[in-house]
Amino acid sequence: MGGSVPRECLLSVVVPLYNEAESLPELVPRLEAVAERVAGQAYEIWLVDDGSTDGSFELIRRFHQRNPRVRGIRFRRNYGKSAALAVGFAEAQGQYVVTLDADLQDEPEEIPRLLAKLDEGYDLVSGWKKQRQDPLSKTLPSKLFNAVVSLASGIRLHDFNCGLKAYRREVVKALQIYGEMHRYIPALAHWEGFRVTELPVRHHRRKYGRSKFGASRFIKGFLDLLTVLFTTRFIKRPLHLFGTVGVLFAAVGFLIDAYLAVEWALRRTALSNRPLLFFGLGLIIVGVQLISLGLLGELIVRGALGQASYNVAERL
Repeated sequence: MGGSVPRECLLSVVVPLYNEAESLPELVPRLEAVAERVAGQAYEIWLVDDGSTDGSFELIRRFHQRNPRVRGIRFRRNYGKSAALAVGFAEAQGQYVVTLDADLQDEPEEIPRLLAKLDEGYDLVSGWKKQRQDPLSKTLPSKLFNAVVSLASGIRLHDFNCGLKAYRREVVKALQIYGEMHRYIPALAHWEGFRVTELPVRHHRRKYGRSKFGASRFIKGFLDLLTVLFTTRFIKRPLHLFGTVGVLFAAVGFLIDAYLAVEWALRRTALSNRPLLFFGLGLIIVGVQLISLGLLGELIVRGALGQASYNVAERL
């Protein structure tokens, strides 16, 4: 539909959204104003509609007709934020890429500060909601989540899951985002060798609608943390993970059974009535299986990762 983004695009803004028809009329003009101030006409805004049912895409269509640099993608159903970001990253052509949520809790006016931080030599700058305007039911689990991810990933950040982030283009083209892995983007980038930092940003209470994430995000988030650890830190050394646990289990089982064997040899106990014997044998068996699994993992250390596909209904 009419017009095109300049060949040399300086800034791409990717906004994943789901049922945000109320916030879009305020968000998009603010984004346009900031983008023009930063990049002149060399920008694009990708609004990725993750299967909205409230008419969000009709608004996106109108924005595109008015300004061809505002682009839109609509999924036929709700795939999740990671899917929306993955498709937006694939489409983004800007030298710099900025992401933010459509709920107006983060300010588009923070974008120049994030880009200035990139110019200090970083590849990814993540927003830090230092004064978070959310209920306790969200802030406390978030603090626990960030502490666990910091410990597991080896990169110390206060806020991994802030939607407001700025990237160099090579970062978004290198990352593979699926499932709930949008929560771990800074960790993924760090493990790929990119320079990651964070910057405090202003945060506001939700102005329109309600949060789209329920309690299931905790379970999914934990499982995806395991996935991230296995597919990054241990992808080239699975035996280090499974072998370490396996050796520990087998060693404990051997010590238990060795103790019982000595007790039996000295006629201090009978083995037929000692469940501890079978517990020790079980530990040894599990330990050997884990070591074997680690060895098999070494043989298939870099299996092909199939590209996730998403059913895009329409692209403007």
